[in-house]
Amino acid sequence: MDVLSILGVLIGFAALLGGNFLEGGSWESLLNGPAAIIVIGGTLGAAILQTPMASLKRSLTLFSWVFVPPRAPFSGGLRQIVRWAVAARKEGLLGLETLSETENDAFAKKGLQLLVDGSEPETIRRVLETELILQEQRDQDAVSFYESMGGYAPTIGIIGAVMGLIHVMRNLAEPDQLGAGIAIAFVATIYGVAFANLFLLPVANKLKMCINEQSQYRELIIEGIIAIAEGENPKGIELKLSGYLR
Repeated sequence: MDVLSILGVLIGFAALLGGNFLEGGSWESLLNGPAAIIVIGGTLGAAILQTPMASLKRSLTLFSWVFVPPRAPFSGGLRQIVRWAVAARKEGLLGLETLSETENDAFAKKGLQLLVDGSEPETIRRVLETELILQEQRDQDAVSFYESMGGYAPTIGIIGAVMGLIHVMRNLAEPDQLGAGIAIAFVATIYGVAFANLFLLPVANKLKMCINEQSQYRELIIEGIIAIAEGENPKGIELKLSGYLR
């Protein structure tokens, strides 16, 4: 569980409610069902309209990364690469076949299989880098769902405010209700801006950081497998790849 993500959400919305309270407002003044329906429903509708089904499903899967991010095992990955290099030195590349069959990481397993098959280093790099780029692009496309929602929410909030003002203008004959009506109308703007800047855009940026970390780990695997294919010394490989450690 990522404590900072939870803390960030709590601090953001607590600051919003606390500031409203210090200005003499009450939390009830920020509650407005129609405004919430307009902002949340409109934002979701616009984002879903532009998002392919595969990216939408992937975005829902990635959302859990915000609070339970996957940790790329850089230290463990480096130790594993060194173990592969030692096995290749002792038993040859065919000695990695048993290790590839027990490897749980699909990306690393493909790299080991390419090694066992005797593929050239350039071929291994091209295949693995292509897979890395495609996976990263799929994940980035999924993240754009939250980015687009963050872009649409403030505008939908303004639309909600304008709709509220239209209803207020119909009651000009009752001046005592205008102040309360206008205040309620602008709640939709608050919803849109707060929803975008306190939640949606931070979620998108957090997911991007997780994706970058996963990509860096795969780069570590690629460089390690290429080094093994080129016959480098296990100790040299360890020193070469130690820069990936965090």
